[in-house]
Amino acid sequence: MKKHGELRAAFPITVPVLAGYLFLGIAFGVLMSSKGYGPLWSLGVSLFVYAGSMQFVAAGMLAAGFDPLGTVLMTLMVNARHFFYGISMLDKFHGTGKYKPYLIFALSDETFSILSATEVPAGSDKGRFYFFIALLNQLYWVVGSALGGVFGRLIPFDTTGIDFVLTALFVVLFIGQWNQTHNHRPMLMGVGCAVACLVVFGADQFMIPAMLCILVCAGVFQKSMGEGME
Repeated sequence: MKKHGELRAAFPITVPVLAGYLFLGIAFGVLMSSKGYGPLWSLGVSLFVYAGSMQFVAAGMLAAGFDPLGTVLMTLMVNARHFFYGISMLDKFHGTGKYKPYLIFALSDETFSILSATEVPAGSDKGRFYFFIALLNQLYWVVGSALGGVFGRLIPFDTTGIDFVLTALFVVLFIGQWNQTHNHRPMLMGVGCAVACLVVFGADQFMIPAMLCILVCAGVFQKSMGEGME
């Protein structure tokens, strides 16, 4: 299959992400503008950092002043889930060749969700197909960020609550995965671990314990969870 064939196959799969990333990227650009950073800052951060929710946190930290240790610790807590994403993608990314470094860099929550649930079309190159999914998703985010930076300079916005778009998008992708598979045990396990850790550790501290709980359960019940996955 030619390169444009993989692109044509990847685009429809990323349309739900387009709807969320474009508007959430706009919200990020507007937020950056409200902190005194122009459109080029929003564009550059989304191009070279591309860290989703951490970018929203970073906007506030940039405005608060220089605190490298606090920034490192906050980034580790917010993005700790990517350690587990990366581990689970080792087999998927095997054999992707020159595309692999970018696939690692661009593995956002939504890209991870899509790649986990999507099979490579017959006759397609796996590396190129995955690359276009990741590239399109980042493109949506970058375009939204640039637009938001421009809008934020021209029109005053109240962004209260707009970052919930990312949560809503992830719920939509979760429902899509639920409908595409017969074995719902991995998803139920993930939800169960998250809820249990939320109750035990509280809303501010549950993320890392939940990820550790999911990793342990995935290792222990790997065989049973893999049965019936399509």
